[in-house]
Amino acid sequence: MKIAHGLKVTGLLALLASGSLLAQINKDAGKTTVSGSWIAENVQEIPGLKMGPFVRLADGSILTVDKTKSLISKDDGKTWTEYTIFKDPAKFEISDERALIRTKRNVIILACMNLKERANWNWQKEISDSPDAKLPTYAVRSLDGGKTWQDAQKLHDDWTGAIRDMIETKDGSIVFTSMMMRHNPGRHSVLTYSSKNDGKTWTRSTIIDLGGTGHHGGVTEATLEQLKDGRLWLLLRTNWGTFWEAYSKDDGVTWNSFNPTNISASSAPGLLKRLQDGKLVLVWNRRFPDGQVSYKLSGGDNQWSEIPASNHRDELSIAFSDDEGKSWSKPVVFAERGKQPRISYPYVFEEKPGVLWITVMQGELRVKLNEKDFLR
Repeated sequence: MKIAHGLKVTGLLALLASGSLLAQINKDAGKTTVSGSWIAENVQEIPGLKMGPFVRLADGSILTVDKTKSLISKDDGKTWTEYTIFKDPAKFEISDERALIRTKRNVIILACMNLKERANWNWQKEISDSPDAKLPTYAVRSLDGGKTWQDAQKLHDDWTGAIRDMIETKDGSIVFTSMMMRHNPGRHSVLTYSSKNDGKTWTRSTIIDLGGTGHHGGVTEATLEQLKDGRLWLLLRTNWGTFWEAYSKDDGVTWNSFNPTNISASSAPGLLKRLQDGKLVLVWNRRFPDGQVSYKLSGGDNQWSEIPASNHRDELSIAFSDDEGKSWSKPVVFAERGKQPRISYPYVFEEKPGVLWITVMQGELRVKLNEKDFLR
């Protein structure tokens, strides 16, 4: 069964309540990971795998990053060789929320926040703001497959809640999602940076500020892909029960058409990716646990957020679309947190056609699954 893109939220909730859309998880058919999570029977744990994101290098190796290093594996993630990224490593620390890409011209680009410059976070309840908070966005690139790196470029100083995704468009533009805190009252906004020269220079997009109040208020942590008609499609985390969307016709310089989607979502980020067979895949935390229509709420106090929101991070779901996001396959829960506090902030890497590595920032989940096993 597919969810029609125009289905009203009330109708979707009715389907959820009736049980006609989602089935309960069959825990007996799954297994428990080393870290205590539950995973479905057709999901395989990869013990010891680094956290993503990952990129495939020209020689077939796999690259990721951690702290101040790039890490390269020639044996599918079993062992890693480290290389220093920054000329002065003491002044940098790569955030866990980051994005990586290898461009068509074999340039590696990393976008991240620099945790060593995090400063002045001082949330004040009386004004619902942290007026001078700073956590800058950086971009840095490598021309030799991640062994040596160019000078890091600071793109803004404002507090960046997260950097989640980066793509290359059909015409060779590089676009990545970032954030910028707004003030009076405090809230988050989303923006993108785009480059037409493999990250030598960057253009800042219009800022997507849809209002809100709170240190988790506003719109946050976006993921994006290019549609077959050339537009970029952005999915934004919100506190409003669904992902919201925006579109760009100029490779991420301007964004418009802001609307709620019908994709039920917790106040947590998803990851949208174009697979090699042309389908879109989405991995995310749904608004409610599988088969349920409620969950404990956070916020509503103008401190966490202006309205109460589901912060459900107990399960990760996966769904596929073969019509550019107009409809989706039935979401399937492939992992549950188990003994871990949460399981969220996914990274998705197509290790080979139809084989996905999924790792998370919040939690110890490191697994792989086959696309065909979840196309039901």
